[in-house]
Amino acid sequence: MASDLSKSARRVQEFMTTRGFSFCVQELSGSTRTAREAAASIGCEVAQIAKSLVFKEKNSGRPILVIASGSNQVDLKKIAAATGLKLGSADADYVKARVGYAIGGVPPVGHAEPLETLLDPDLKKYEVIWAAAGSPFAVFQLKPADLAQLTRGTWIDLARIP
Repeated sequence: MASDLSKSARRVQEFMTTRGFSFCVQELSGSTRTAREAAASIGCEVAQIAKSLVFKEKNSGRPILVIASGSNQVDLKKIAAATGLKLGSADADYVKARVGYAIGGVPPVGHAEPLETLLDPDLKKYEVIWAAAGSPFAVFQLKPADLAQLTRGTWIDLARIP
């Protein structure tokens, strides 16, 4: 029940519910701060974790959300070539101020301001995926197609090849 959720997890649940999505935020006893921790707490593959990473666009200073498969590293050069965005690191204070959530709990939606969102096509390999929901213990399950509809994100090849 949404009233049993922490304040930030409840905010994510309410955002989705008011927009007609029926995803159910769950708070777990184990940490979901990293993709590995989330997969262990949920009992799924690391690659099924849709990790939300916030970058700072170097020219404009605006936040850009990249949602990548938990097993992938993000290749900023690929993103620049595909989109023209020059992304750099965003520190914890920037993320909290601009996005409204702390690193380790950034959800794909419900941010303090609208975010341009890039999606990792490797997430499409799975029937279900899991995303953070506002805290390092909160997640929700969805399908990759739902992620695109929920975020209005763009699928682009963004994974670094080892």
